[in-house]
Amino acid sequence: MHTNLAPAVPWYRHRWPWFLMIGPVLVLVGGAVMTWLAMSRPDAMVVGDYYKQGKAINQELRRDRVASSLGLRFEAAYDAATGRVTGSLRSHGEPVRAPFHIRLAHPTQPERDRVLEALPDAQGRFKADAPALEATHWQVVVEGGARDWRLAGSWSWAKDAVLVITADPA
Repeated sequence: MHTNLAPAVPWYRHRWPWFLMIGPVLVLVGGAVMTWLAMSRPDAMVVGDYYKQGKAINQELRRDRVASSLGLRFEAAYDAATGRVTGSLRSHGEPVRAPFHIRLAHPTQPERDRVLEALPDAQGRFKADAPALEATHWQVVVEGGARDWRLAGSWSWAKDAVLVITADPA
C-alpha cells in the first residue's frame, strides 16, 4: 500500500489563520484610534469649580429677570452669502438702541465660539459680521453691554431661518 501524501505546508501559507486574525487586528487598531482621539481632544464640558459655577447661576437668573422686566424680544437671521447676522432687539415693542453682545457657543468645540458686537441703528436694527458661520446647533446668549440682562436660546440657522428669543414674562 503506497499513499502519496503531500508535504505539510507551514501555517502561514494557509488563508484561514489570516482570515481569523483580521477581526482581532481590526479591534486593536480601532482601540488605538479611539485612545488617541480621547487623549488628543479633552472633554470641554467638564467644569473645574462646581461651587463657583453654582453661585454664578443665581447671577444668571437675576439677569434673566431683568430681561423679563424689560420685555425684551430678540430676532436675528444669518445670510451665508454676506456672512452677516442681521436683526433687531426690542423692549416692550420699542427699539433698543444701546449696544449689546451676541455670544454664539459651538456645541462641542469651544475654540469655535464667537462673540458678535451689535450696534443698533435708530430703528433698533443691527448688522454683525460672522463670516463662515458653521451650520450647527449654536447656543445663543444675547446680553447687554454692561451685562445687566441676558436672553438665551439655541439656533440652527440652516434649519430655522429666523431666531426669535423672547424673555419670559415676569
